[in-house]
Amino acid sequence: MRLDVLTLFPEILAGYLGQSVLKLAINRGLVEVNTYNIRDWATGRHRKVDDRPFGGGAGMVLMPDPVIQCVEAVQSIGEKPGRLIMLTPQGRQFSQPVAEQYVEQQRLVLLCGRYEGFDERIIEILQPDELSIGDYILGGGETAAMVIIDAVARLVPGVLGDEESHRDDSFSGEGRRLEYPQYTRPREYRGQNVPDVLLGGNHQQIETWRRQQSVSRTRQRRADLLNPDSNEPRSED
Repeated sequence: MRLDVLTLFPEILAGYLGQSVLKLAINRGLVEVNTYNIRDWATGRHRKVDDRPFGGGAGMVLMPDPVIQCVEAVQSIGEKPGRLIMLTPQGRQFSQPVAEQYVEQQRLVLLCGRYEGFDERIIEILQPDELSIGDYILGGGETAAMVIIDAVARLVPGVLGDEESHRDDSFSGEGRRLEYPQYTRPREYRGQNVPDVLLGGNHQQIETWRRQQSVSRTRQRRADLLNPDSNEPRSED
């Protein structure tokens, strides 16, 4: 899978791309991540990419020409254009189901905003998929791009050591519930013990317990995720 990140600060992603599972995926050729500096498509002596908004107001707005020129140039690279995603707080909210949709794409192009955002004509001309990672404001879209890369890349076959490991994650699978509690050694720590059911070796009982815990935890913490018409088993744990 190929991911292209268009940004004014490509160096922000360098450390992130060189770590952990994502680094291994890139080295193994399972995921390709390229960064492009939007300023490289700006003209003039100072390579200006932003200007004051018409009508007044605080801050600066990204100008249409360097952004559009950058997107069109990057989209022309490779066999076919990628799905263009504009990272903006005004977009639809990113979620695990969206990540699962995106991993079906061969290529994603992530457009990172800065300052007071994009000139509206960028949106009108490019018609991107506008996406937000939450109802809060960041200094730029680079952090959001890293979130999307992380969430999507781990779904690419072969990236995770255990292909089943992401299926029980929170928000994953058919139920979209929170994940059940997890335990490891030691069996007892500061008076807290691992539940007996996890030590008995009965995989059917363990699976039932985990499902009940998942439903219970979701009901307690994120009831909005549960279908009120569902026949999920109830647990009062």
